[in-house]
Amino acid sequence: MPGTHILILGGTAEARQLAAELTEPTELTGLTGLTGRGGFRVTTSLAGRVSQPRLPAGEVRIGGFGGPEGLAHWLREQSVDAVVDATHPFAAAISAGAAQAATAVGVPLCALRRPGWSAGPGDRWYPAASLADAAAQLPALGRRIFLTTGRLGLAAFADLGQLRFLVRSVEPPEPPLPRHTHILLDRGPFTVDGERELLRTHEIDVLVTKDSGGPATAAKLTAARELEVPVVVVRRPPAPPDVPVAPDVAGVLGLLGVLLSRAAADRCP
Repeated sequence: MPGTHILILGGTAEARQLAAELTEPTELTGLTGLTGRGGFRVTTSLAGRVSQPRLPAGEVRIGGFGGPEGLAHWLREQSVDAVVDATHPFAAAISAGAAQAATAVGVPLCALRRPGWSAGPGDRWYPAASLADAAAQLPALGRRIFLTTGRLGLAAFADLGQLRFLVRSVEPPEPPLPRHTHILLDRGPFTVDGERELLRTHEIDVLVTKDSGGPATAAKLTAARELEVPVVVVRRPPAPPDVPVAPDVAGVLGLLGVLLSRAAADRCP
């Protein structure tokens, strides 16, 4: 479909892979509606929360749109034909705004959501509905906490002054922070050997993580299982209703083909 413009709401490894697939002039085989060769016009939007993001192929836009209304205006102005929400599974506000804007403009939208993690034999997992719920569980589980929930929302743990925290994030976390906090700036993917050594060196009693899914940061779960460290897992929010979801890039390409073909048919008299 020459001239097709696709907006990817990105920031994940899958978003970068999708941008590469759509911009590369290679054969897109077996994808209903995405026949012929690639080379679509692709714009990836990044929120701008990371100072040195890994940039995808195609055009890149950094910064917010000004809410759903601003995004809707941008979709019209840039003649966007389809939107893919490939943001982090916990970017609920962005996902909700994308659904609202796409509906207002009449642009097809689909979402890429990598599958969440599943507990296996030997895992000691404690589900949490939110960061606040995770914080409430910690005093009963241990005193030395490895916190891997990102740099935002750590205020939920700020009142736990009796505990000691190792906080890992790509960028420095935003205050307020717990009184006893050691910051570790690092970016995945991580290895099981590295995670095991980290847990041992810092004598970690409890690991706290969001259910982000994917292999890049899953090594910590294996290391925790091997060392019998309990894991508090914050459940991810659901995707907006009525938005078709695929678990990987191949699935999104298939959805895009169907959605674009349907949109083209609707435009025909």
